[in-house]
Amino acid sequence: MSMTSTNADVVDIARKLIACPSVTPARGEVFAVLEAMLVPMGFTVDRFVTGEAPDGPVENLLAWRTTGAGPHFAFAGHLDVVPPGDGWTSDPFTPEIRGDLLHGRGAVDMKGSIAAFVAALASVPDDVPGTVSLIITGDEEGPAVYGTLALMDRMAAHGLRPDLCLVGEPTSSQRLGDVIKVGRRGSVNMWIKVDGVQGHVAYPHLADNPVPRLVRILAAIDAVVLDEGTDWFQPSNIEITNLEVGNPATNVIPAAAHARISIRFNDQHSGAQLIERISAIAATEGGIVSAKISGEPFLTEPGALSSLVAGAIKDVTGVEAELSTTGGTSDARFLSRLCPVVEFGLNNATMHKLDEAVAVQDLEDLTRIYALVIRRALAA
Repeated sequence: MSMTSTNADVVDIARKLIACPSVTPARGEVFAVLEAMLVPMGFTVDRFVTGEAPDGPVENLLAWRTTGAGPHFAFAGHLDVVPPGDGWTSDPFTPEIRGDLLHGRGAVDMKGSIAAFVAALASVPDDVPGTVSLIITGDEEGPAVYGTLALMDRMAAHGLRPDLCLVGEPTSSQRLGDVIKVGRRGSVNMWIKVDGVQGHVAYPHLADNPVPRLVRILAAIDAVVLDEGTDWFQPSNIEITNLEVGNPATNVIPAAAHARISIRFNDQHSGAQLIERISAIAATEGGIVSAKISGEPFLTEPGALSSLVAGAIKDVTGVEAELSTTGGTSDARFLSRLCPVVEFGLNNATMHKLDEAVAVQDLEDLTRIYALVIRRALAA
């Protein structure tokens, strides 16, 4: 396989990606840069834009290379980044090496991991039987409505279905390789509205105050214990995240009161079941619930895939990886519908922070780990 040393250098690839401003939803230049790297390596690249406002349009990239019959190994990630915010030491989209660290928005989350995977491909002969694909969205940090889900539809249209999938999210905690995510809890947000009758506070019998009823609903919800956790998941939790009446007058009983709750739940529950349960509590006081499920929980039982990744980590770094399901959601929640999926990537200490940075050594080690994973996955 022909590939210049410049293209194969993980730091150079990361710098090129970071240098493309790609605040979510990402479109345009950053995808063109990645496509230009993949095409000379023999990949078929399908870039497409889909979706309408307010959650779109979103650009995505699906790339694949097939050499004969064999396993299909997929790498998934995102090129979009969160807004950099003010107060950076240097321009967040001008990658800069200071000491042993490469600084720039997306260095960790997760252009660095994408760079490592692309660089790793350079060491994998292109005549090894099987398929390697990249599932790259421009909308993981945002609503994720037209991102990985749209990519999955596109994969089906091309007749592509991976046997194993690695998501390059920054899972490492204290040092590279110490954590592999084998599952995630689900997430659902709910909005509760209680209607009343507006009136003068001096004549409460002519009004109906919704606030006490909403407070009772929230107290009942707060008292719910969903579960005690499982062997792989921490307990599910319900959090009240907003309470609003919006009444500027001191002498008026309001006409309505609103609240919002967020539930992170393990695989003992589903989003629909939780919505039904909370709706029943709210209904006792005349409350109405609307909801949005961000994702269902998933668990890839420890086995061949997690062992493959853990083994590569051990061989490169000597670190024994912990299998975990902690943290927020990721696009692995969608991809788990297709095949076994785990998440593994860089140290997450600076993700979403000012002066986000990755250790150059970690980029190089991650490239070696990914290269081993690709070779062993195809050999399997």
